[in-house]
Amino acid sequence: MGKVKAKQVSSLKPKKKCCRKKTRCLTCPVVITRMKKCEAAGIRGKELKKALERARAA
Repeated sequence: MGKVKAKQVSSLKPKKKCCRKKTRCLTCPVVITRMKKCEAAGIRGKELKKALERARAA
């Protein structure tokens, strides 16, 4: 998949089931849902990148 920008994560197609590893992958349904919530809240730029790191660490 290569490098994906934080603003593009919410438009990715989620996997069918979450793997629940320590660092979640970008296509994990949990990560995509959290990123959609962040974008809806109006988070942009560097803050969105930090939100992606927090979503993947959860």
